[in-house]
Amino acid sequence: MNGVKVLGEFFFSQLLGKPILDHAGRRIGRIKDMAVRWEGIYPQIIGVKYARKVHELIPVDQIVSCDQDGLQLTDEFSPRITVPLQENDIYISKWLLDKQIIDLKGSRMVRVNDITLSWLTQEGRPRMVLVAVDIGVRGLFRRLGLEFLLYKYNNNLLGWQYIKPLESWNSSLQLIREKQQLSELHPADIADLIEEMDYKRRADFMDNLDSQQAIDALAEMDLDTQVEIIEQMDEHRASDILEEMPPDEAADILGELPAEKSEGLLKLMEADDAEEVRELMQYEEGTAGSLMTTEFIAFSTRLTAEEVINQLRELAPSAETIYYLYVTDDEEHLQGVLSLRELIVARPQTILQDIMHTKIVSVNHDDDYQRVADVINKYGLLAVPVVDEQQELLGIVTVDDVLDILLPERGKLDAYSWFALSKRAGRGR
Repeated sequence: MNGVKVLGEFFFSQLLGKPILDHAGRRIGRIKDMAVRWEGIYPQIIGVKYARKVHELIPVDQIVSCDQDGLQLTDEFSPRITVPLQENDIYISKWLLDKQIIDLKGSRMVRVNDITLSWLTQEGRPRMVLVAVDIGVRGLFRRLGLEFLLYKYNNNLLGWQYIKPLESWNSSLQLIREKQQLSELHPADIADLIEEMDYKRRADFMDNLDSQQAIDALAEMDLDTQVEIIEQMDEHRASDILEEMPPDEAADILGELPAEKSEGLLKLMEADDAEEVRELMQYEEGTAGSLMTTEFIAFSTRLTAEEVINQLRELAPSAETIYYLYVTDDEEHLQGVLSLRELIVARPQTILQDIMHTKIVSVNHDDDYQRVADVINKYGLLAVPVVDEQQELLGIVTVDDVLDILLPERGKLDAYSWFALSKRAGRGR
């Protein structure tokens, strides 16, 4: 901006409650709040609220000086100089302070504890703009009058150029760079952000994610949060996301919804996807059947290693894991298993029947969670096949699904525990 002269910078909390004087030094009120209009990058103060029950504002162009002792007006005060609060103007105290901001660098939700204002003139005209938000603990102590306790701490400021206007006055602030930087965050970090939000904010935030981001983030959340988010979503978007999720996870979510809501979402899903989920929902809670996924890869005993590798290039993206490859007959009975490593090192023309392991460790679809966990732990498996009484392959249970059930707070395990678990799992075929 040309012709700009900065006269001073202040924190909003330092001005709040300070006296407002006319040109003769007579007090006409105190700074009760300031009204903001969002124009350009930096929001501008358009007026000062000078009395508790008065919504007429003293316009900024009536202020001749501003410092930490208060404001002074250019002339004698009269209600005729005031201006009304416009529809799109918002008060700092009510709509900006204590609102949440997504700190993408730290992958967390933070609060606006204070706001930095710049008092300046542009081409001789007085202006006051919002420059930055204070998201640090020092800003909170400043508002409490206890900043002296933290004078050694630096202020934690976020420039206002990174903030976008409120979509609604009662919503949280958002960062302009949100979509671009969200793509760089791990889904678990996005999930943590969402779980810190209130339920109204969650729905708006999820609407700003693309489908894959939403799916990946949902997979990292606890079931209660997943259910809450799906319930709040538009039905068509919710059904699209459920279609793309692993069927076992979709079944878990739909199983927790009211029957009418669940059935409505299933009807909106593609028929094949819906049928797969319906089958999983039939299994009793607490059984291997309710825990398994049907996204596994199985091949005929007659295929060669080369043929299987070629097919894997097409099938792998839709599978839960390809570390184990299962071999079935024409009636889908489980005949054998081999690891991806064993397939790769086999001669191209070797048929699967000659390299598969026929001594198979499996669980029945009616086995409980503890039985599944015991088998995975005993044999050091990354996944275990689930079969029925006729040995028909129904699905697989992966080690992470078992951990989700038995160790819901597994994120709190120390690094050594994870290392030991991974090392043990890696010994299995």
